[in-house]
Amino acid sequence: MKINLTQNKNLKLFKLISEVAAQNNQSVYIVGGYVRDLLMKRKASTDIDFVTEQNGIALAQNVALELDPKIKVSIFKTYGTAMIKYKDLELEFVGARKESYHENSRKPEVEGGTIEDDQKRRDFTINAMAISLHQDHFGELIDPFNGIDHLQKGILKTPLEPAQTYSDDPLRMMRAIRFASTLGFTIEKNSLDAIRKEAERIKIVSMERIMVEFNKIMLSKKPSVGLRLMEETGLMKLIIPELIELKGVEEVEGQTHKDNFYHTLEVVDNISENTDHLWLRWSALLHDIGKAPTKKFVEGTGWTFHGHEFLGSKMTKSIFQRLKLPLGSDMKYVQKMVKLSSRPIALITDDASDSALRRLLFDAGEDMEDLFTLCKADITTKNSKKQEKFKKNFEYVAVKIKEVEEKDQVRNFQPPISGEEIMAMFDLKPGREIGILKEKVKEAILEGEIANDSHEAKNFVIAEAEKLGLKALF
Repeated sequence: MKINLTQNKNLKLFKLISEVAAQNNQSVYIVGGYVRDLLMKRKASTDIDFVTEQNGIALAQNVALELDPKIKVSIFKTYGTAMIKYKDLELEFVGARKESYHENSRKPEVEGGTIEDDQKRRDFTINAMAISLHQDHFGELIDPFNGIDHLQKGILKTPLEPAQTYSDDPLRMMRAIRFASTLGFTIEKNSLDAIRKEAERIKIVSMERIMVEFNKIMLSKKPSVGLRLMEETGLMKLIIPELIELKGVEEVEGQTHKDNFYHTLEVVDNISENTDHLWLRWSALLHDIGKAPTKKFVEGTGWTFHGHEFLGSKMTKSIFQRLKLPLGSDMKYVQKMVKLSSRPIALITDDASDSALRRLLFDAGEDMEDLFTLCKADITTKNSKKQEKFKKNFEYVAVKIKEVEEKDQVRNFQPPISGEEIMAMFDLKPGREIGILKEKVKEAILEGEIANDSHEAKNFVIAEAEKLGLKALF
């Protein structure tokens, strides 16, 4: 089968690489994801991989000279690869190779091989196709494992025996689930069984590499596809066991609670319809993480999860640390979202006071809209009337919050009187009194006792300072 490359925007580049290879008696093929996406008519990747049966580094150097002698070639001798950045493209060149693995490492021993050997070592048949750039059969598809048929049928299958494929490089199990989630493909039964069998092997893979794949699942159109597969294969229990703890429904005295694991998957899917923000999606994933350890049956009340948001916020840090996720502003954002995840819902069910709304605005700050997006996603009832009622209540509270914000300006709150001003008023040095007075000003504004105004704040501080035995200089 021949692939028509005449309309391909990189045709000129492919022709040049073909000519350079011919001049140096080298073979060259386009391989991997670029071929897959081309056949799927997906947006072309800017990463293009080329394989030669000779020296990949030499081919890269010769191509770079033809493109522009000033281009830098990044060489990775250990892997026999070289990379060129050209315009908006990353071009990687590698020599065809065979691989063999040791039990406790996913780093293979490598030796030179043919294009067929190279295709055998690929993860899935849909990624094992190659397009020849040889001048005599330019554009010919080389597909020894029927990848194009699997592509058309939406099947994920390994080129060789699946258990061996996953045991050799366990990260491929995460990649299988990632492709199922991002492409909407089905993992072939033998392959899925092999992932279940080899799941424990994921422990030899660095958490950083696992999280690269996991975050791609989280950013897919419907993340629950991948998250369910991780649960079904046993991978989720090994990576985020806290989520598995949410599974199941208990019944006491005829009273049950919802399955918080599957509820969480619904919330993640709901939020994914409205945002591509990775850490907001993570907030949805972890919003109920504290429910398993706080679950309690109270006589006359039923099932309770008191303080699960606070505990979930604390758990978020240990989960991020273990998963080698960013521990700076991204983690703090998720912690804040988890901690506040039930607050707007409480305001909806109560007759919300301005004071409660001001406090929520103060605590959420610039992330108020994200918090509302999370709370709306948390509505998973199948009762359409209830859904409509909740949404109307949210809209009502959103309007009230806007009114309070316009009046009191407490979002991203900055005190109307500074510590330096307080020190000058009472001729004080830095000390606990300054902190006490600043905190009292903040509380008075949030409670609506005074306006968010410097004049009112100064008068308030003078009155409160007198209670502490302090007198203003004026």
